[in-house]
Amino acid sequence: MSRLEQTFARLRETNLSRRSGGATKADGSGLVTYITAGDPDLARTEGILRALERGGADVLEVGVPWSDPLADGPVIQRATERALAAGTTLAGVLDLVERLRADLRAPIVLFSYANPILRMGAEQFADRARAAGVDGVLVLDLPIEEAAEFRGLLAAREIDTILLLSPTTTDDRLRRVAALGSGFLYAISRLGVTGAREALAEGAEEMVRRVRAVSSLPIALGFGISTPEHVREVGRWADAAVVGSALVSVIADAGASPDLNTRVEEYVRWLKS
Repeated sequence: MSRLEQTFARLRETNLSRRSGGATKADGSGLVTYITAGDPDLARTEGILRALERGGADVLEVGVPWSDPLADGPVIQRATERALAAGTTLAGVLDLVERLRADLRAPIVLFSYANPILRMGAEQFADRARAAGVDGVLVLDLPIEEAAEFRGLLAAREIDTILLLSPTTTDDRLRRVAALGSGFLYAISRLGVTGAREALAEGAEEMVRRVRAVSSLPIALGFGISTPEHVREVGRWADAAVVGSALVSVIADAGASPDLNTRVEEYVRWLKS
């Protein structure tokens, strides 16, 4: 059983216990945390990833910076700019994961646009990801019509292919994505770019219901989540909440502060509270 399978099996057991009234104070909704690798630099990213795990993050999503992050809002765009200015590359991110893998229990999912992977070469990337101990890969702008070959490369190396679903995805495409995806499915709660919001999208629960109807894979719901209340609400329907922009804002605010890791850890503990 892969790390992702083990993690989501544990989360589902916890959620069932909580819903039946048997949860303990330590129980809570699953949490996937997104950061941009290299923000503020790769050396500090190591400490941030360790802090995320100490804080209770269940899955670590590590973003590979690219010059044209079209699906991301201004917070993550600025983080990408800082990471690129610090010299962060896909190869550097893979080296970082390889250095940390033995020290981290949580699954690591690489989040990337297709361009950096194609520049490295898809097969070479898959080999490097396997050697580094990557558990899953999410390529944001890879259409499902072109995903089968890439999925095959990853599956041959026991790496999960994480696929995205949006509120406008048709039922037919939902089924096709469910058949191709592995590890978990990433459901987007709203249209538009990433960014924290005061309230969850009205159609978030319906989005999860539609995915559940076509797949038994775990579901992580993202876009706009930034508070413990959001995480708790998402946990009523999905297996995990994804927090990205709000966490990246904490990192941006702390910057070069000596208490950066402490603030990251405290924020994650707050989300899990």
